[in-house]
Amino acid sequence: MSKRFFLGLLFLFLTACSKNEEPIISFYYWKTNLKFSETEKNALKDNDVQRLYVRYFDIGLHPQTQKPFPISPIHFYDTVQQFEIIPVVFIQNKVMLQKDLEVHDLAAKTIHLIAEINSKNKIKYSEIQIDCDWSLDSKDNYLKFIEQVKQLSKKKLSATIRLHQVKYFKKTKIPNVDNGVLMFYNMGAIANDSLNSIYSRKISEKYLESLKKYPLHLDYALPVYSWAIHIRNEKILGLRSKLNFTELKKDKNFEQISPIFFRVKQSNYKNGVYYQENDLLKTETISKEDLKEMAEDLDDNKAQAPKEIIFYDLDEFNLNNYEKNIFKQVVSWF
Repeated sequence: MSKRFFLGLLFLFLTACSKNEEPIISFYYWKTNLKFSETEKNALKDNDVQRLYVRYFDIGLHPQTQKPFPISPIHFYDTVQQFEIIPVVFIQNKVMLQKDLEVHDLAAKTIHLIAEINSKNKIKYSEIQIDCDWSLDSKDNYLKFIEQVKQLSKKKLSATIRLHQVKYFKKTKIPNVDNGVLMFYNMGAIANDSLNSIYSRKISEKYLESLKKYPLHLDYALPVYSWAIHIRNEKILGLRSKLNFTELKKDKNFEQISPIFFRVKQSNYKNGVYYQENDLLKTETISKEDLKEMAEDLDDNKAQAPKEIIFYDLDEFNLNNYEKNIFKQVVSWF
């Protein structure tokens, strides 16, 4: 009896430990020049961050040749040897839509450029992440590309996964990667209405149930960024990043006309952008309450517990919008 009792206690202890194990905190770094500010350094230290997902370059189509080419490769100005660096390559879907795409050649060139950047900066790496919002029309090229990268690189491979790719995975298919990262943001259309295009619980609820059936292990990427949508005569002119809500309220050239909309009172330049009188700025932000809501909904619908929460993205502007311990709070909700 004593032996059975002991084994029972051991089982309960191990089960409790596994349930209480929190995901680790990581960040995406999405700037062309890697140089940490003091605020960013402190955030990395305070959250015991050991892994950074760094955008190395985009792949788009050359305007003249319409052939794939790398856009804005990263430059390292700070040492990163203290972190595990995961190179991330963002591929525009139009690249994968090309019918005559030389998939093997593109994979080989992608791996070569990653290796070249790492060699130059003395970075050791064991994983590559591919970021692409592939579609039904591009899935054949994309899946072949993933196979080639995996085969040629001999590295662990991860891929970003969108909500629609989870719900309709039998049609969109699942890339042959070691694990996926669910991008739990950019859910709605960029529009001049009152909806938040970064996050909408109403939209996410259409997909969350599908997570329980998705066969690939998923970690989660959560948003900690904000932007403003610039509108003129009901037409969208573009996204304006790094516009501080508090600064807009203090700026005499703008007036707040609703909880999320500002009107330009008089024409002016701000951060190098021209704003004409009566233009509108629709601010879209992610609050602490939004993050808690995301965590709870994901936790309620998970197939497996995430091992990692990756916040998008590490930037002093974003960090200043949250209390210091927000990231530890978020992972504690899983």
